[in-house]
Amino acid sequence: MICLYGEAGKRGAMLNYLWAAMIAIGIIYAAFTGNLEAITNAALDSAGEGISLCITTAGVMALWMGLMEIAQQAGLVAKLTRGISPLLGFLFPRIPKGHKAREYIATNIIANVLGLGWACTPAGLKAMEELARLEQERGNPEYLVDTARGPADHRASEKNSHAIKGRTASREMCTFLILNISSLQLIPVNMIAYRSQYGSTRPAAIIAPSILATLVSTVVAIVFCKVKGKLHGGT
Repeated sequence: MICLYGEAGKRGAMLNYLWAAMIAIGIIYAAFTGNLEAITNAALDSAGEGISLCITTAGVMALWMGLMEIAQQAGLVAKLTRGISPLLGFLFPRIPKGHKAREYIATNIIANVLGLGWACTPAGLKAMEELARLEQERGNPEYLVDTARGPADHRASEKNSHAIKGRTASREMCTFLILNISSLQLIPVNMIAYRSQYGSTRPAAIIAPSILATLVSTVVAIVFCKVKGKLHGGT
């Protein structure tokens, strides 16, 4: 898990450099072609549009987060979690029944299906933490280094820190990550909000194509995970 976070951090830094280079090239080109004023106006206009989009998105997010909270309080989320339990057993056969990771994974999948990316992130992070604990329970040495770290032992701390950076994501972590990337979405809340903000006359028209596209991507992701599991001697 830490290894994945480290790679994500490196890619994020590369994207920062890429965006900075593109902005610098645009400004320099505009200065040499006499369009610097247009660049300035475009930057100011985009900043205003960004604020408007944030307000629109915040309203949509508040609506759906509220509905999600109502569903959770009414027990609907718990029922959905029990309903997808067979699916979780198929996707994650090595996770014991009743393990906390299953609950967080189920919550994450449900939020993703409903298009609530904001709601699924905390559950996803918790799921990864629980999957890391599961590796500790299995005796995976890469995940046992934390238990050997003493607060007053500086050398042990440095050794453990180096070991943590070399962690390898478990099969369950990889499967969970792939499912998050390919996630089936019944209601693409983000896209509907964007289309509404930019003047679409039918912002919800994206729903059917989105369901089809994410359904195909999810099926491909599941097949990929199962094939890779079989090739590596798993289930």
